[in-house]
Amino acid sequence: MFYREAGSMAAPVLLLLHGFPTSSHMYRNFIPLLASRYRVIAPDLPGFGSTTALQRGAYAYTFGNLYRAVLSFVDGLNLRRFAMMVFDYGAPVGFRLAAAYPRRISAIISQNGNVYEEGLVEETLRPMRAYWDHPTKANRDRLSGFLTAAATRFQYTHGVPDSKLELLSPDAMAHDQSIIDRDPELQLDLFADYKTNIALYSRWQEYLRVERPPVLAVWGNGDPFFGPAGAYAFQRDVPEAEVHLFDTGHFALETDGPEIAELTRDFLDRKGA
Repeated sequence: MFYREAGSMAAPVLLLLHGFPTSSHMYRNFIPLLASRYRVIAPDLPGFGSTTALQRGAYAYTFGNLYRAVLSFVDGLNLRRFAMMVFDYGAPVGFRLAAAYPRRISAIISQNGNVYEEGLVEETLRPMRAYWDHPTKANRDRLSGFLTAAATRFQYTHGVPDSKLELLSPDAMAHDQSIIDRDPELQLDLFADYKTNIALYSRWQEYLRVERPPVLAVWGNGDPFFGPAGAYAFQRDVPEAEVHLFDTGHFALETDGPEIAELTRDFLDRKGA
């Protein structure tokens, strides 16, 4: 597994888990802002970025397998306790890890990393639900609309005010599209498997209620996939969870990275994570 790392080996660890359709590249500007206090580690999930990935057929692209890859990764680096920041796909991967090994997690920062039904924007997810309910070729083919360059640009720009559009990197969009274009079918496999994440929401919410890890939710309030209700829902299970909304879209770090980094540093310092 390819990963980016910065900071002292002796510092507390912050694990960054990316989402669709990007890689650890999404944290390229965020990592240096945290590395003076933390050992920051950001891996590329199988099928994304520079991680060596097997072809479909030799490897099943499911969220369970992505979790197992990350578990092997943290074990390989001997990360016994760490805070984690999860985004998009990183949330179901990270929460599988947290629920299975709660003592390893010192804190959770969720940047539009959803684990509640309230956060799901049904209008956007309707084509996926249609495929989950009726996994026909026609319904699978309709999901290909999420894999176009126009759809990638939509992910970056939707909900972002005009004053912030110039902060979006065309290089980041091109990077993400290149990941999709390598093997669109594996991305469709993950779309198909996303229903397994929703089925586990209640398990992850139980973990939050029982373990009460420190939680910081930093959310782009214009996200077309995961709405702000998903951020506030954390407070139902962890009443002391801190929620901060930003006037931006799905990729909040692209437009509000320094502010989110400052919140993250303050949060982790206060929680001793």
